Amino acid sequence: MLPIADITSIAHAIQLAVAPVFLLTGVAGLLSVLVNRLGRVVDRFRTLHGRLPDLQGEDRQSAESEMAVLGRRTWLIHRAIALCTGGALLVCMVIATLFIGTLVRLEVSLVIASLFILAMVSLVVGLLFFLREIQLSTGYIHVLPR
Repeated sequence: MLPIADITSIAHAIQLAVAPVFLLTGVAGLLSVLVNRLGRVVDRFRTLHGRLPDLQGEDRQSAESEMAVLGRRTWLIHRAIALCTGGALLVCMVIATLFIGTLVRLEVSLVIASLFILAMVSLVVGLLFFLREIQLSTGYIHVLPR
């Protein structure tokens, strides 16, 4: 049977888990922003879709063009949400592995490092999708320089 960790090693594990917990808070804020953006895009799409039968000619083409961009934005936001959520779950696994390794005194440093790297890759790719979505949302707004 494996030895059980003492209170000092558990306290040390708690200290090590503080940074990933703060990371989870930041990811939660990012997810909130993404979900709000998704809601706005879906609302705009529904509004345009409801007005589409009444539109003719250039107005209809403009609405269909905007709906295509909104569809692309929705796809990007969905991917960003999935990747950021996956990154958050990987951070949770880092924390759980940290405690399990401490409790049963297993060498889990390679597992923790691997999980953390995967979490960061997932978050980076999710942020890249988010950046692309922002570029799409502002790409059709043309502001004249002063």
